[in-house]
Amino acid sequence: MVRDGKTTEKTKNAKAGGETLCRASIRTVRASSVSVSSVSSEVDHPSLKDAKGSDPPQSRAGSTTLVVEPSEAGVRLDSFLARHKLVPSTAAAKRAVASGVVRVNGKRAKKGAHLEPGDVVDLGEKASDKVAWAPAPGLVLTVLYADDNIVAVNKPTGLATHPLRAHDAPTLAHALIARFSECAHASPDGREAGLAHRLDVATSGVLLAARQRETWYRLRQALASPTCEKIYLAEVQGTFPRPDTLRAEYVMSGPRPSSFVVTAPVGRQGRHGSKVKLASGRNPLPARTEVTWLETRPGGALVEARLCRGRAHQVRAHLAHLGIPVLGDTLYGHADSPADSPTTAALHLHAWTVSLVHPVTGKPLRIEAPPPAWAERRETR
Repeated sequence: MVRDGKTTEKTKNAKAGGETLCRASIRTVRASSVSVSSVSSEVDHPSLKDAKGSDPPQSRAGSTTLVVEPSEAGVRLDSFLARHKLVPSTAAAKRAVASGVVRVNGKRAKKGAHLEPGDVVDLGEKASDKVAWAPAPGLVLTVLYADDNIVAVNKPTGLATHPLRAHDAPTLAHALIARFSECAHASPDGREAGLAHRLDVATSGVLLAARQRETWYRLRQALASPTCEKIYLAEVQGTFPRPDTLRAEYVMSGPRPSSFVVTAPVGRQGRHGSKVKLASGRNPLPARTEVTWLETRPGGALVEARLCRGRAHQVRAHLAHLGIPVLGDTLYGHADSPADSPTTAALHLHAWTVSLVHPVTGKPLRIEAPPPAWAERRETR
């Protein structure tokens, strides 16, 4: 970047370095079975770069630095931080700005600030120190996979992914740092404890966390890449629709037998964005879910939902759009269960597998969380 006809020293530093060649030994651990394989490799993998092809943000001298490009002129600071994955969301960016850990051109950033080309944005490395962590070793933590860079765990239903406030009740993040203390400083928002995505409180299944700050950025990019696939299992209410009878907007026949593809954009609604609205709401984002019938159940069915980059409540909202809401989903479905189905307070939605390119080695990686009892197949083929 050139500003006032001169290239700033910070800009040089921010653009220097490029991709880092990494070596790592991977140890795969599954809950249902244990297999160990050691892999040593050097990588400069294209999927580890962001959507614009640029290198991940540079972490150095206690902070992470980015320079505003000409195409980003006028963008809000919080949107800039979220866009470049310096924080997990725009809301987290606003909290980081309010806490004083974000600086623009060396000065403390102001709320609602708009950026100009050449501005140097720094996010303090110690942002996570502002969260008062209290590890929760008493919580059961099922580790599905672990190596020197990332950890994958199986979140049980009923447990929040991370705290909304510093002193919230124990969450999965508290259990994670009790086992892997370095995760407490791996993400810019300390409440995340290195977790690169999250699941609803009532949803169970695979969650991935980074063990270092640089790995967190790369893991976020890997999870958002088109090469990443997430598969959910869901028990739904109602009859699975037939292709010749379903006439719904944003729905088409899927690539597999007895499948549909839902492409309705997902937007937030409500004061706190706690619910989503399809093809409407605030800032609707593209979303695609492939839904496949697996077996018929009394009053419903067991289905599989495949997606790449997940949006808030995407699977739940898309299944409701098909007329088959998730069993136990009072937000988008029915408050009561079918008369011939077991009554449950739990949402019958499970994040079964995540397949992605390893953020450090560049090797394909598939993590699986064993299905809960309700998700086990009952029919025999």
